[in-house]
Amino acid sequence: MLQQTRVEAVIPYYRLFLKRFPSIESLAAAPESDVLTAWSGLGYYSRARNLHRAAKQMAVEGVPATYEDILSLPGVGPYTAAAIASIALDLAHAAVDGNAIRVISRLTNDASEITSSAARHRFAEEAARLLDPRRPGDFNQAVMELGATICLPRTPACGACPVMKFCAARAAGTERELPVKLKKPETRDVTLDLAILERGDCVFLTRRSAAERRLADFWELPAKQLFPRLKAVKLAEFSHRIVNDRFRVTVWHGRIGKRRLPPGEGDWVRIADLRRIPLTTVTKKALAARVT
Repeated sequence: MLQQTRVEAVIPYYRLFLKRFPSIESLAAAPESDVLTAWSGLGYYSRARNLHRAAKQMAVEGVPATYEDILSLPGVGPYTAAAIASIALDLAHAAVDGNAIRVISRLTNDASEITSSAARHRFAEEAARLLDPRRPGDFNQAVMELGATICLPRTPACGACPVMKFCAARAAGTERELPVKLKKPETRDVTLDLAILERGDCVFLTRRSAAERRLADFWELPAKQLFPRLKAVKLAEFSHRIVNDRFRVTVWHGRIGKRRLPPGEGDWVRIADLRRIPLTTVTKKALAARVT
């Protein structure tokens, strides 16, 4: 859950997820739709699908006991495998995430462009060299915490840093110039007009195709443009960002009679049942405007 997502956003999802799926076996036995519903609103839904697949694999093969076993699980890369191996199993593997790369880049005063494979390999080697094999989990978490709270991207708090005297970038006065990273692509603005169509105690939703890669089988509100004659009132406006796309969303509300069924694939869903199906994050935000 913490991949690409802030701790504050994760905590309530984490607690509810563990309450709903308290064991590997319960997660493995659950339908995918239930897993996606519990994850709904957190984004990056391939993580939920991979976690579900990993639970199924472990339910059959047992809990991994080595770094290589962890790495074989769906959705697990070198960083996640190293973090789990060191923290859960006390195995000596350095976990190199963005925070660790920033710390190591400054400690060694390395001005390499950090997205290059050569630089990442070098940072990984340096992290392995620094790793305390007696307490690998504590060491990895300490480096992550150092990068998250003190060795910050733009304004490092060097005066409070416990390893300042070892920092080559601080000695050279280059700490604010590191790490070196290519400029991100410019943000693209996307306009969305979404319609909340109600009939009785139901709202109309469309379902993403099962063939879609990211949001397969998720439910969402239809575009208002599909209903040019709809008499609707504006409920809200908000922004939502996904990677480099910034969605400018306008939410409209209207009621529709039984004879005016919306075009395309969709279904009427009871408002009381919305929490039981996977909704896209934008849809959840839009529907929240209905009750505010």
